[in-house]
Amino acid sequence: MTLTIDTADRAPHLAQGERYRLAAAGPGLWRVLGPGGLIMGHLQTLALERGSKYRARRFHAASGRFRDVGDFWSADEAVECLRLAK
Repeated sequence: MTLTIDTADRAPHLAQGERYRLAAAGPGLWRVLGPGGLIMGHLQTLALERGSKYRARRFHAASGRFRDVGDFWSADEAVECLRLAK
């Protein structure tokens, strides 16, 4: 299974778009903003042969790197994971 970054310029649609929004952070990468504009993490769009997958990522300050939280078939599930992961 090969993963490649999807370079689409359009943000994935979020069913809960009223509470959360996505801001472009790079090709296929979106900053997830919660209520009040708080940055919750990042959403990376991955293109697979079977369709798009979404990777939830969080910045880890101590290491100065991003850590993958999980891969999901829907953008809403990835955002929900970021909301619940602390």
